[in-house]
Amino acid sequence: MRIGVLADASGVSPRSLRYYEDHGLIRSERTTGGWRDFDDSMVERVIMIQHLFAAGLCSATIGDLLPCLEAPPEERTGVMDQLLAQEVERLEAKRRDIDRELDTLQALRTDTALPSTSRD
Repeated sequence: MRIGVLADASGVSPRSLRYYEDHGLIRSERTTGGWRDFDDSMVERVIMIQHLFAAGLCSATIGDLLPCLEAPPEERTGVMDQLLAQEVERLEAKRRDIDRELDTLQALRTDTALPSTSRD
């Protein structure tokens, strides 16, 4: 399928698909006319990539993780578990930072409430 068809089927822009291909996340063959030709299996792969980006993973980590996700469970070496554990730890640290920032802003908001003044 051509890039426009893959874009429509996956809900991802052709520009993003080119980015994914440039970073080795998806692959295509080239027609004799130079057009990209994607296998039908790329639709599900692109959707998975979107979910992984939404989870906060970077393209390099996604590139490491995709082969693990596509391998049968009996062939997995534990790399996926290690990668996911690292990402969970990173996101939990990020959540702690956000919680701390929110607490600080909430404290400032309640501590700095301006007294009401009337102009008579």
